[in-house]
Amino acid sequence: MFVMDSGNHRIRKFQYSPNSCDMSSVIRWTELIKLSKDSQIYSQDCNKESYYFESYEIKVSENRYYTIWSEASIDTYGYIYENVFDPLNPTENLLVKNDDGGLNDQFRFEIPLYDDTLYILVITTFDQMRIGEITLHVSKLENDTIKRLTTSVNIRSIYSSELTVNSPKYCRDYKKPNYYYETLEINVMKNGLYVIWSKSEIDTYGYIYKDIFDPLQPFGNSLTQHSGKCNQHQLKFFIDLEKNTKYILVVTTYYPNTTGNFSVFISGESNATINYFHSKYRSCSVGDRCHFYSTTIGLPLDDILRGEIQPKIALANQSPSIQISSALTVMMFIGGIINSLFSYLTFKNKDTQQVGCGLYLYVSSLTSLLTICMFLINFWFAVFIQINTSTSFAILHVGCIIIEPVLKLLLYCDSWLNASVAIERAVQVLKGAQFNKNKSKRFAQRIIFILPLCIMASLLHEPLHREMSKYETETDRVYLNNTESITKDVFKSEKNKTSIDTIYTSVTNRHVWCVIRYPSSVQTYNIIVLYFHLLIPFVANLFSALYIIIGSARQRSVIQTNQTYKEHVRRQFSEHKQLIISPILLLILSMPRVIISSLPGCIRTSTNLWLYLISYFFSFTPSILIFVIFVIPSDIYMKSFKNSLTVRRARIYK
Repeated sequence: MFVMDSGNHRIRKFQYSPNSCDMSSVIRWTELIKLSKDSQIYSQDCNKESYYFESYEIKVSENRYYTIWSEASIDTYGYIYENVFDPLNPTENLLVKNDDGGLNDQFRFEIPLYDDTLYILVITTFDQMRIGEITLHVSKLENDTIKRLTTSVNIRSIYSSELTVNSPKYCRDYKKPNYYYETLEINVMKNGLYVIWSKSEIDTYGYIYKDIFDPLQPFGNSLTQHSGKCNQHQLKFFIDLEKNTKYILVVTTYYPNTTGNFSVFISGESNATINYFHSKYRSCSVGDRCHFYSTTIGLPLDDILRGEIQPKIALANQSPSIQISSALTVMMFIGGIINSLFSYLTFKNKDTQQVGCGLYLYVSSLTSLLTICMFLINFWFAVFIQINTSTSFAILHVGCIIIEPVLKLLLYCDSWLNASVAIERAVQVLKGAQFNKNKSKRFAQRIIFILPLCIMASLLHEPLHREMSKYETETDRVYLNNTESITKDVFKSEKNKTSIDTIYTSVTNRHVWCVIRYPSSVQTYNIIVLYFHLLIPFVANLFSALYIIIGSARQRSVIQTNQTYKEHVRRQFSEHKQLIISPILLLILSMPRVIISSLPGCIRTSTNLWLYLISYFFSFTPSILIFVIFVIPSDIYMKSFKNSLTVRRARIYK
């Protein structure tokens, strides 16, 4: 076949698809469709009225042209979708639509279909809420399959209730914590597709969860949600449900502080039940502007700052807490770099590495440098990903899995190395002249090798249970035809409910959070690990300091009876002040973390922001004060530091 182009009179050869002219194996498939008041309903363009519809799944066995058409006494309309058809989002995946392609106001498709694609055919009417019989014809091959997807409305369960001022509230949009809600438990007797919808005078918003729903963690276990879009502002779900599974339907409202009656319906092939479900606050949860709660142990920085950071707002215009935290982070980073360099110069000297303490502090000067660098990275990563909401998901995922666990690893290494110094100094006082320096050095080398491996092994569960949680909420509905007040009045009458177009636009807020989901057994293990790394070094510093003062004084008082016990304590403090000051300072710096982590119950991060921030920053002070804690109180270490500086200056000016 040759085709002439009328625009420039060019003649082109028409290329046939393989088997496109082979009609010997083509058969006509016919089915009678009855659109009735029991048919499913949807809105064709989300800005018009409701229409009855039927849908069919088409799977072809061969790439070729197919003809699909209708015959009826009513005006029909046809739509073809690729792979998936969502009645609540009818423009998505739409391939082609046809109104009057056939005779007598009937749709007709002559379209190429491919064997690697699934097609969904939707049959509806041009006029809203029209019922009648439609004969569907498809020219197809023997091996092609056509399967009906929709089922007639067969209400299996109805639940009616009311949202009142006494109903519980929660924050569904991460902005306002004043949405009334009610939770319902849904169980089905058979696996299959079910339709769940509401009828109400108020604009409803729905969420479906699997097994549990925690109002403090509304992003957890969420399967799907619906804002009422394309369904007259009423929640609706077309969802596959499984038997022996508990589903939680959360019925809430589009607008905050809204109350009113509502009814929920379930339609499906088998029996289903709806019962009131009492949702419990299973755990503490992170928070932001909605004042969610937070666990007091192991709280990440991004969870502390989450409600304080305003998306898409420059740092200069952020809240004072963010600006002060930013300045403090930079100052701590600069101080930490100077501290680490000075400490490195001090303990790089071989004279300071004659005993285990020198080796511990040499390695600690290196880990403190890495810790303060990760501290800076963690802070700015937490700030910028919440300011810049378009950050790549891959970057967010890598940061979620790596940054916090690595920071904990370095922080715990610092704590244990400092505790090792305190313990060895106590042993040194205990043994006195019998203290073996070579044995101490060999033991320290083994500890330095084993310690990071043990800490890393104790933290392996963290990256395995960290994941990115995606969550979307629809807010800020704006009516394009200024009929918001009219539309709300229309809801008072079921008869007139669909008589006005409700054309509106809204804002979809996308939330991507790094969340940690531990099974109960792993959660218990995690708490034990956190307290172990927090308390054991704390206790080691405490008892080492006490022993250096009290234990050595008691030993001297037994030998030298001419002095009182208090005089011996003063003398020991004077003689060993460099050994005593270090563990005492570490003890003081560790106190905020221990106190905050020991508080019972849940604490609001929003109302205790500075408490958490101070505790967080304090936890890094041992890493940035190694020089102050260990070098300055010691005459030997200060001498080593000055010698190293002298050597460096000589090399520079040489």
